[in-house]
Amino acid sequence: MNAMPPPSSLTTEQLATLPAKELERLAMNINPGGWAVEKGRPISTLLGSCVSVCLWDPRLKIGGMNHFLLPSRSATNADDHDVILAGDYSMEVMVNALMAKGASKARLVAKAFGGGTIVTSIGMAIGERNADFAKEWLEREGIPLVAADLLGAWSRKVIFLPGSGDAFCRRMPVTQAQALQAVKEEKAYEQSLAKPSGKRVELF
Repeated sequence: MNAMPPPSSLTTEQLATLPAKELERLAMNINPGGWAVEKGRPISTLLGSCVSVCLWDPRLKIGGMNHFLLPSRSATNADDHDVILAGDYSMEVMVNALMAKGASKARLVAKAFGGGTIVTSIGMAIGERNADFAKEWLEREGIPLVAADLLGAWSRKVIFLPGSGDAFCRRMPVTQAQALQAVKEEKAYEQSLAKPSGKRVELF
């Protein structure tokens, strides 16, 4: 049996015909707090309370995906600035990375996933806050949200195809091993956000 060629050598049409498991194997995985911009290679992530936004420029056929968390606590002083703006920073840095590769903000369309209500120590209704933030940010920036799968009592596996703008979302009950892994990773991410960074986030 011939080995599957590397993702960079597959066309958008070829990727579209692959089963989800093969796409997941070929995809670049991003962890909580991460983001990626690609032209051909699929991008994937596992979501619990966090949200991923996929942005796509249909003319250039280039896209990006992020994975962010809005902490449940409120800012009380300047040291919390980095924490509270985690979602803003994640969105801004991805938009700027797309524009650096020639994408136009005016052409971008979005798909959003996640914000599940799962049992973690992150706090009450954090998934709902993440989902609300994503929708409000996109509306404020004038980027159409063309598809979404948000909230609910489950985690999600998301695969995004930057070449076509297609996204595949698989819901998973929180009892599954992958769902528990999402809880573990997002808890560690939330704890890292709570640590003082010694610097301010500067938005673009």
